[in-house]
Amino acid sequence: MRKVNTNELEPLKWSSPKGTFAGEGVQISEGLGRKRDSTDLLERHPFDVEILRIPPGKAPYPYHSHSAQWEFYHIISGSGNVRHQDGVTPVVAGDACLFLPGEAHQFVNDGSEILVMYVIADNPIGEACFYPDSGKWSHPLPERRLMRGESLDYFDGEE
Repeated sequence: MRKVNTNELEPLKWSSPKGTFAGEGVQISEGLGRKRDSTDLLERHPFDVEILRIPPGKAPYPYHSHSAQWEFYHIISGSGNVRHQDGVTPVVAGDACLFLPGEAHQFVNDGSEILVMYVIADNPIGEACFYPDSGKWSHPLPERRLMRGESLDYFDGEE
């Protein structure tokens, strides 16, 4: 058995150059020994779990879809909205959302408190992401690489 106390894990924090995107995540799977770049499922794990915290007025990531990955979100506290292919839907504590491969999505904290949620993803090997607002693709293996014909920065065209 592997065990970790999430209160003892140091969160991974990020912010885009202009501050449009920001958040922090407690990487539970990594705390339990996940090796992100391994192709061995015993090391990679068949799913990834994170506690995501989004500050007021921010989105953690640009609007995006995954080529093969499923993502499950469960709102723990706070409120915000989620942008998806059919529009924008408010979310509050207790709400759960599921995004299948190909379904673009983006969470935004439009409330006054930190928006906290669990994120569980199935972690497929060979996953790619598409960013509809900027028209770029990301192919993270063996390294994160964003392209439109030339190599781009992650936030290029997003803010």
